[in-house]
Amino acid sequence: FFSSRRRHTRYIGDWSSDVCSSDLALESRRPKLIAVTVLTSLAQSDLADIGMQGDPAAAVLRLARLAQGAGLDGVVCSAQEARTLRDACGPAFNLVTPGIRLADASAMPAGDDQKRVMTPRAALEAGADYLVIGRPITQSADPIATLQRIQREIGA
Repeated sequence: FFSSRRRHTRYIGDWSSDVCSSDLALESRRPKLIAVTVLTSLAQSDLADIGMQGDPAAAVLRLARLAQGAGLDGVVCSAQEARTLRDACGPAFNLVTPGIRLADASAMPAGDDQKRVMTPRAALEAGADYLVIGRPITQSADPIATLQRIQREIGA
């Protein structure tokens, strides 16, 4: 994850459980409850296939409002919906955004299943709090260089 909730950047992944554990030990707050809205691998045609009418953005907004009304702390959503959710749900509602891709399309192998994607910088500018960046890093020929590139892009 890249977190914009703080001034520093946190990396959380398989290789950084020690960092995650020590970071959580410093925070005595309760865990955040986050609901999943519409997967970033689903487009409007996919929703229609499972019986959901309307576009993904409308479904995400409806589900986010339900989650907020139920007292949850935020939702997982595409960064494409972040600005709408930020306006509708306010600044304290956490937006966790997977489907983050680098601007260079050649950085991802063919067959990437993500359909509603955004670059790291654009996602943060749209209001995302947490960026979930998996495959662009884990499938990179040089994961460290990719992380450094992302840091430069977002000014971390």
